[in-house]
Amino acid sequence: MTKEVVDSATMKRALTRITYEIIEQNKGVENIALVGIKTRGIYVAKRIASRLQQLEDISVPVGALDITLYRDDIHDASKKREPEVNSTEIDFSIDDKNIILVDDVLFTGRTIRAALDALMDIGRPKKISLAVLVDRGHRELPIRPDFVGKNIPTALDEQIHVNVEEIDGRDGIDISDLQTKA
Repeated sequence: MTKEVVDSATMKRALTRITYEIIEQNKGVENIALVGIKTRGIYVAKRIASRLQQLEDISVPVGALDITLYRDDIHDASKKREPEVNSTEIDFSIDDKNIILVDDVLFTGRTIRAALDALMDIGRPKKISLAVLVDRGHRELPIRPDFVGKNIPTALDEQIHVNVEEIDGRDGIDISDLQTKA
């Protein structure tokens, strides 16, 4: 069974809250850049950048990070398929920048660990912060987000799916049982 837990308007408010917190914590946006983790993290990052542009009248660079080759489950024999590698698209220097790493859902922390490794192979940021639309708990690694849109506690047998207009045709956040195909 799939149930919508966050509608489009609530999702927009959560992104606006993250945006204001980024501005406050960084005392403006002069030295920041956003890097979205593929796939939905990119769309979340672009929306935050758009809101930053509206509020601060400064265009913040946005990059796209593919972490496929940095995942710790890439050689998992039970997957029995080759990983699909996409391209990382960061056309600006991350050196000495305050990077806001953006993802849609934070769960175990393993995706973020892989993203940190990938970023460090690209350059040497001054600081890396983490913004997530949803924190669902169940961390396996000592990773904590700096900016959270919604905390949605879940059971291990539940799945969170962030819907974005660009891919799914609608905005919202759904929760379902693992056995249910959304």
